[in-house]
Amino acid sequence: QVQLVESGGGLVQAGGSLRLSCAASGLTFSNSAMGWFRQPPGKEREFVATITWRGITTYYADSVKGRFTISRDNAKNTVALEMNSLKPEDTAVYYCAGRGTHSSSRYVNEYDYWGQGTQVTVSS
Repeated sequence: QVQLVESGGGLVQAGGSLRLSCAASGLTFSNSAMGWFRQPPGKEREFVATITWRGITTYYADSVKGRFTISRDNAKNTVALEMNSLKPEDTAVYYCAGRGTHSSSRYVNEYDYWGQGTQVTVSS
């Protein structure tokens, strides 16, 4: 069975940095586009970043562009999200997600697999 396990969340001050990591098992990771989503308190889950199967192409939400970087290591079956210049509005539960295809997507309902989420809290 497919498992996605996120780590690296925590509490950080505004302007600080965090690195989230997601370890995947049970899927052909090197053939799978991956994404990061987040769900702020009281809001719906939203797109953050996505990366294609070989890591050649990435896409970001406008709200994180220039501050966040998604990357993957197909040899280790991991995908990471480097988050810099964090703002209080970045506070959310962050989820790693995987697709059974090469192409990436910004849409929640186009992902087949999800992790359990990791909390990121940015204090002002």
